[in-house]
Amino acid sequence: MIKAFLGMGLLGSNFVKAMLGKGDAVQVWNRTTSKAKALEQYGAKVFDNAEQAAEGADIIHVTLKDDATVDEVLDAASKGFKEGAVIFDHTTTSVKGAVQRTSYWKDKGFIYQHAPVFMGPQNALESTGFMLVSGNQSVIEKYEPILSAMTGKLLNFGAREGKAAGIKLSGNLFLLSLTAGLADALALAKVHGIQPSELLFLFNNWNLGAMVPARLKKITDAAFNEPSWELNMARKDAGLMLSAAKEGGTALAVIPSIAAVMDAWIAKGHGNDDWSVIAKDSL
Repeated sequence: MIKAFLGMGLLGSNFVKAMLGKGDAVQVWNRTTSKAKALEQYGAKVFDNAEQAAEGADIIHVTLKDDATVDEVLDAASKGFKEGAVIFDHTTTSVKGAVQRTSYWKDKGFIYQHAPVFMGPQNALESTGFMLVSGNQSVIEKYEPILSAMTGKLLNFGAREGKAAGIKLSGNLFLLSLTAGLADALALAKVHGIQPSELLFLFNNWNLGAMVPARLKKITDAAFNEPSWELNMARKDAGLMLSAAKEGGTALAVIPSIAAVMDAWIAKGHGNDDWSVIAKDSL
C-alpha cells in the first residue's frame, strides 16, 4: 500500500517519520520544499507538487492550516488521485468544511474522512495521543486499523459527519482557556511575589486536571442547588484577584470576563447556587 502525505509541518513530518519507521512507502509534498526534502534521509519520496505526490497512492493523508488550504491542496492533488483513493484529513477545520468535503469528494468517487487529532509532534512520532473520527461507520470500521496505528487512541463519535471537527474545536477552546487562565494565575502570583516554580509545586500536588470530569458532570447534571462553592463567595474571590492585579499594575485576561458573567447570574438571584451555574446557559 502506497501512502501520500501532504503538509510537512511539525505534525505531518513526524507522522511520516513514524510511518517510514514501520516500513510504509510514503510520498510527500510540502509548499516549502525544504521541509519535505528533510524527510528523504528517512526514506520518503519527495515530489515538487501535490499532484505528483498523490499519484498511485491508495491513501492520502493531509495536515494543513485551515479549510481554504485543505480545499486548495486537495483540488491540486486530485489530478493525480487513483481510482478509489481515500483521503484522511487531520487538519483542524470548521464543522461546515468537514461536512462539505465529505460530500464533495464522495460525489467525485473518493472517500474523505476527517480525523483531527489531539497530538503534538512527539505524539505523532511515537503514535500516541488521540485521534477523533465521526461519520460513515462502515468507512471508519474498514480503516480503523490504519488510523489506530497512528495514535494511542482512536475516538469514534458516531455517524454524524462533522462532529469530530466540532469536538476538536471544543477541546481546543478549553486548551486556549486553560492557557489564558494559567497566564492570569502567573500574573497574580507575580504581584504577590510568588515564583512560577511555587505555582508549579502547587499544581503538581493539587491536580486541577483531575477535577475536570467531575466539574463537567456537575454542570451537565445541573446540580447548581447543591453548592460546594457558592457563586457569591467565588465572586468575592474574583474581586480580590482583580483588586490585587490593579494595585500591582497587572492586567488579567480571563477574570474580568468571568466576573462580569458572575455579576449577571447574581443579579438573577443565583448568588447562593454553586458557582458553576454560570455555565447553565451553555447546556
